[in-house]
Amino acid sequence: MLVLLFAQQPPSLPKPFATPSVTKHPKVIGWPEGKMPKAPEGFEVSLFADKLDSPRWITVLPNGDILVAEARTPPKKQAPEKVKEGMKQSKAAGESANRITLLRPSPDGKSVQSRHIFMKDLNNPFGMALIKNTLYIGCMDAVVRVAYTEGLTEIREKPMEVHALPTGGYNNHWTRNVVPNVEGTKLFVTVGSGSNVGEHGTQNEILRANILEMNLDGTELRVYAWGLRNPVGLAWEPQTRKLWTVVNERDELGDELVPDYLTQVKAGGFYGWPYSYFGANEDPRRKGERPDLIAKALTPDYSLGSHTASLGLTFCTSDHFPKHYSQGAFIGQHGSWNRSQFVGYRVAFVPFKEGHPSGQAEDFLTGFIANEDEVYGRPVGVTFAKDGALLVADDASNCIWRVAAK
Repeated sequence: MLVLLFAQQPPSLPKPFATPSVTKHPKVIGWPEGKMPKAPEGFEVSLFADKLDSPRWITVLPNGDILVAEARTPPKKQAPEKVKEGMKQSKAAGESANRITLLRPSPDGKSVQSRHIFMKDLNNPFGMALIKNTLYIGCMDAVVRVAYTEGLTEIREKPMEVHALPTGGYNNHWTRNVVPNVEGTKLFVTVGSGSNVGEHGTQNEILRANILEMNLDGTELRVYAWGLRNPVGLAWEPQTRKLWTVVNERDELGDELVPDYLTQVKAGGFYGWPYSYFGANEDPRRKGERPDLIAKALTPDYSLGSHTASLGLTFCTSDHFPKHYSQGAFIGQHGSWNRSQFVGYRVAFVPFKEGHPSGQAEDFLTGFIANEDEVYGRPVGVTFAKDGALLVADDASNCIWRVAAK
């Protein structure tokens, strides 16, 4: 039987600077009493946890406990950090909570039965991965690890460094996601660029704008894929077991440039940054520099819209969601700052079939935008709880939303 798969048409891209580059940061006003995000018909949205401190990423442990990385962007530096050989430990933590909180759900999964400070004094923690009895954490300056026993509510042991990572730079791009391979023998680590478009020189971009691969002890480090300006969400597509990522593209080319994207990550693949975008579209700010690399740049699989700040990524493995959502991708879009009108500020859903996108992106969780200048919150990490509900980290409003099928 012949199966025809959906193929997204390449986005119609305007010329660079067709519209001016606009800085429009949202004013976060928080959620008024009785108001919350909206999900499609047939779903129920509820407040799962509040009074957190910039919850960015969520990981669910095998026993159902929920780890929440709480951290915020460190303060910007006046000049680009000069990173010797791409490596330098950073102490710039600002007022970030720099901790991981453990939430233990109630028996029905609808609320938090207890919460605990699981780990503290970390350097901007983000991604977390449990492999057997070891917890790996992607911090701003290093991947670290610590021993874990099921049921623990606190770890006081100082984590051990697995491998140092480069720090500093444009908007800091500090989020380091950590995902094991299917066999649990390797780690994949996302490291965003240290600049918008390499304006401080490629010597400051060593091991940046990449997805790295390493052994569990940090040995045999290699660049798995490169030219990805700021990859954040990283997940395995459940049917084909291929690695996918969502990437924040570059700024300051206008309202409709450059689209953030969802793409399968190909080993050794080059995705254009900083010389080109969405395939072989040359960035005028790097004109004529590397035509050889532009010629080999891969075109991403799926456009998610310009300046949406697509960060979170998880694939639906929940038996409790309708069949339409089975194996599709949920994407937390944190929202724009470099666009004249707000875009993003939602959880989007991209349907998948046979391991590939099979339809247009849909609204799944919306209502974050209050008006043309204000927002109630900003979604980031998305993942499924053990009971099959979708959990959404709202870092601007310091809470986690729960979306369950009725």
